[in-house]
Amino acid sequence: MMSSRVTVLVATFGWLAALLLTAPDAHADVYELRIYKTAEGKLDALNARFRDHTMRLFQKHGIESIGYWVPTDEEASKNTLIYVIKHASRDAAAESWKAFIADPEWKKAAAESGVGRLAEPPESIYMEATDYSPSYENAEGDEDDVFELRIYKAREDKLGKLDARFRDHTIDLFAKHGIKSVAYWHPTDEPDSADTLIYIIEHESADAAKQSWKAFGSDPAWKKAAQESGVGGLAKKPESIYMKATDYSPMK
Repeated sequence: MMSSRVTVLVATFGWLAALLLTAPDAHADVYELRIYKTAEGKLDALNARFRDHTMRLFQKHGIESIGYWVPTDEEASKNTLIYVIKHASRDAAAESWKAFIADPEWKKAAAESGVGRLAEPPESIYMEATDYSPSYENAEGDEDDVFELRIYKAREDKLGKLDARFRDHTIDLFAKHGIKSVAYWHPTDEPDSADTLIYIIEHESADAAKQSWKAFGSDPAWKKAAQESGVGGLAKKPESIYMKATDYSPMK
């Protein structure tokens, strides 16, 4: 079930619940993956708050909105919002969040939104883009596409080889089989910075995703690349969350 996958994701990165940690490099572009789980029946109100207030106030305080999604799983689709934002640096992130939370306009919007308290504390994962993460642009007709958030945990000392496999083989093979690469990141904080790859890809539909994964997995070129990469098996089964972009998401 998708809800259990979200739970696993939350547990895996539970140590990242604090928003204002100091990163190893506080002066480079940093992305932030955030997961919100609302109280029952409050997701529409949360989406309205982001649509009408939060995104504008993010921009006011130097936070760039990248994409906003709701999982396609029936249960998670009722209460879960997943989004990615971008900061000029880790120091800038700390300053932006401080200013945003203290903004009287935000306090008013939050109080009047009807969202109330979230069912769980927001989850936050700070990330940096890999050197092979592509530049993404929306295309005509993308509004109905399905996105997929995936989290890989490599075995000890294998993350570099996993990156090389994506850089040299996987991304091209994804494109060959109709899978559009959106972005690839590493968490910035230990211990996950040493072994974790987080990425988002895009499919034309849920059915297309199944067909693409089937064709990709059986492709002799992929089998050869996987065998020769030196990655071996992952430390745990990949996490996968299928998502639909919200109507207000810049990325569609």
